[in-house]
Formats: sequence, structure tokens, C-alpha cells
Amino acid sequence: MADFLMVFAFWIALIFMLVGLFGLIIPVFPGMLIMWLSALGYGILAQGFDPLGIFLFVLITLGTIAGMLADNVMMGAGARQGGASWLTIIVALACGVIFTFVFPPFGGLIAAPLSVLLLEYWRLRDMNKAWQATRGLALGWGLSFLVRFGIGLVLIALWLVWAFTNAR
Repeated sequence: MADFLMVFAFWIALIFMLVGLFGLIIPVFPGMLIMWLSALGYGILAQGFDPLGIFLFVLITLGTIAGMLADNVMMGAGARQGGASWLTIIVALACGVIFTFVFPPFGGLIAAPLSVLLLEYWRLRDMNKAWQATRGLALGWGLSFLVRFGIGLVLIALWLVWAFTNAR
């Protein structure tokens, strides 16, 4: 029975890892957090935290934090490079989060770039510059997805090393 539960826990954790990984397509979906919670749950319920497990879980945790930061930093940097003001970037981030909850899952995807476009047009009275800032946000979003997806693959690889080296 214990072997069945270990195999079951492995597959459940793997499914949640993959949901988290592919959930990264939606910018405000907490895919990194889901992957981290999957590793934590697997460690607590099935694997245990021996020295190797602790080391790998620390790496998973650091990767998760890096992935979460990459999203906001790269989107903001893209918008800033496109000419957006810091106030516009902060408002766009807030709108993205708020409208994701108000109109899930795509409310934030629409609200963040729309807020950049409208605020930059209001600030500069120049639609071309407003579009440039919006394109910068979109480019930052795309680059952050690639970075987060790559980090997500590394998180899964670390978790698989942990799962297979200590399989009881």
C-alpha cells in the first residue's frame, strides 16, 4: 500500500507541476507558486527532507522567487524602455492584478496594456508614444514568459532529481 501511495503522490505532484508550468502562459496565474507548493507537498507527504532534499528544495525556492520577480521586473522594464512613466507602470501592474480577479482569467491581460496605452496617451497626448510604451510592456511580458518557462523547467528537473534519488 505504501508503494501505491508514493506512486500516487508522485503523479499528483507531477500533474500540478505541469499545470503550474503551462499556467505560466497567463501572466498573473500563480504557476510558480503552484510548482513550489507541489514540491513542498511532495516533500512533506511522500519524500521527506534529508540533506539532499533540503538542498534541492532551497534551489527550487530560490528559482521560484527568481521566476516571480522576473515577471514584474521584465514587464516593467519593457514598458519603461518603451517610454512609460513609473506611475503608469505601477498603475498597470495594479490594474492587471485587480482585473484578473474581477474578470478572470483574461481581465488582467486586457487591463494592464490598456491602462498603459490610456495613461501614456493622457500623459503625453501622443498616440505613437503611447503605443510604443504598450509595445514595450508586451515585449517585456513575452520575454518574462520565456524566462519563467525556462525556470519552471529547471524547477521540475530539480524536483525530479529529488524524487528519483530518494525514492523509497
